[in-house]
Amino acid sequence: MIGSETHEVERKVLSILRIVSESQDPVGARIVARRLQYFGIELTERAVRYHLKLMDERGLTSLEGRDGRVITELGIEELKSALVQDKVGLVLSKIEMQAFQTTFDWKTQSGSVPVNISFFHKGKFSKAVDAMSVAFKAGLCAGHMVAVAHEGEKLGEITIPEGKVGLATICSVLINGVLLKAGIPMDSRFGGILQIKNKRPLRFVELIHYSGSSLDPSEVFIRGKMTSVRKAARLGNGKVLSNFREVPAICRPIVEETVEGLRESGLGGLFLMGNTSEPICQIPVELNKIGMILVGGMNPVAAAEEAGFEADNQAMSAIIDYENLIRFDDLLNREK
Repeated sequence: MIGSETHEVERKVLSILRIVSESQDPVGARIVARRLQYFGIELTERAVRYHLKLMDERGLTSLEGRDGRVITELGIEELKSALVQDKVGLVLSKIEMQAFQTTFDWKTQSGSVPVNISFFHKGKFSKAVDAMSVAFKAGLCAGHMVAVAHEGEKLGEITIPEGKVGLATICSVLINGVLLKAGIPMDSRFGGILQIKNKRPLRFVELIHYSGSSLDPSEVFIRGKMTSVRKAARLGNGKVLSNFREVPAICRPIVEETVEGLRESGLGGLFLMGNTSEPICQIPVELNKIGMILVGGMNPVAAAEEAGFEADNQAMSAIIDYENLIRFDDLLNREK
């Protein structure tokens, strides 16, 4: 029993540490308490302050201002190494959390959407945007809407660092969220590298199951330089970021209507939807379910990195209002 209680306390500490680390600004007990609910942890502000004080004493966090905390180097190391078993499945948990937070209604074209955020060097951003255009033009994206913020500004709750420009691209979790609000369960299986041949999806050549990963597959594949998005966009043959989902076959009419509604809003990113219980791109599908292949939202960023414009990528990192998005073509024209 004592070991179990110790593990639970450590889990709370690490969750608090993770929240502090993900904030660009000093964060207080009130915000931490609210965000802990996303991890299924209920703590009062008073309890959070108690934990933060102990974390200060351990050198994991430091106080800035009256109540704000920032993570220390020691805290970063602790977060990287502690409770590895708790990190397994972290990506799947994040998908489910962001799907729940998504409120977008394609019928009214309003509400919040999940996004990935990439930080580019401000002196190279215009050229990076130009390098991304080939992916957007070919439809290798989860939507044609983006958001941009400059140093000191925010995208969702994330502040853009000095010397950087932040670009928000639509995350494919959007479809999870919209279907969830329509009462349709979606099983998120894995993210992978999809081979494109003659402009058609052929097969997955690499994959990472969400349930067994602590790292986002898209970030891993981009960092490993495993994509050829620009080649796929221009020649119809290449390797792109993609995601595999399953939905109950009985829900197909609603799924098709939803996907079309999202497309009219400049969102979506459905590559292919299979037939009931039939494999799709050589991936087996469960009985009475339909396989869905979604376009990875970070393909445009991968295209920019292939062209030599490196970015610091944070997949599934924020929720922003649809009204704050602009069409990529408008951004492209503005940056020329």
